[in-house]
Amino acid sequence: MIQTSKRRAMTAAGGLMLCLLGATVGSTAEIKVLSSVALTSALNQTAPSFEQATGNKLNISYSLIADIRKRMLDGETADVIILSRPVIDELDKQEKFASGSITNIAGTPVALAIRGGTPKPDISTVDALKRTLLAAKSIDYADPAKGGAAGVYFARVVDRLGIADQLKSKIILVPGAQAPVLVAKGDAEIGVAQTSEIVPVAGAEVLGPLPGEFASTTLFTAGIGATTEVPEAAKSLIQFLTGPVARPVFSAKGFQPG
Repeated sequence: MIQTSKRRAMTAAGGLMLCLLGATVGSTAEIKVLSSVALTSALNQTAPSFEQATGNKLNISYSLIADIRKRMLDGETADVIILSRPVIDELDKQEKFASGSITNIAGTPVALAIRGGTPKPDISTVDALKRTLLAAKSIDYADPAKGGAAGVYFARVVDRLGIADQLKSKIILVPGAQAPVLVAKGDAEIGVAQTSEIVPVAGAEVLGPLPGEFASTTLFTAGIGATTEVPEAAKSLIQFLTGPVARPVFSAKGFQPG
């Protein structure tokens, strides 16, 4: 009965949020969104609900954080931009966002992926992680040179572990968020990616987040483009992404509250 009451309360809250969003936007608009690839599965699932509730249309473009950062520094913009918090803060100093529009959306840990149904190696401690990486036949992650956040971070972890030379022949670098895909296919034994990039991939399984001092959660944050012509519609999208309708979707996709 308690669970039923909770579900009813969440449904009612979600319905209220949708009504409020619908009332916020007087006319329909097309909202251009630039987002990190790490949010692909969550945004793709929540987009239809938002469009149905508001009548607005979303035009979402996904890319690596470093790529979007460069494009924005070169002058590109959008109505809503969703990137890691440090990059959003950097771009905010360049006056790329409307004043007061920056809002945390959700965080996701950097984690290891294995193929579903295979034995789970131990990564519960830093020493165990080191042993597992040394024992692995192959390890793939996003090419740090191309700016994948998990890849950039994991390359630093390998350096700090002092095993970069020993792993060199085992490393497979991918251009974006494909590390879990290679693991699912059996083309790599261990993958490193954002948890949100692993969860949607059929055949891949989250082994766990990086342990101890290497634990890292990427916080994704949204900002409204400084030159947007649809500020209220953009604001309603951010409200939706942090509200009761989208929150369980983000959770199911490997995110934590922002």
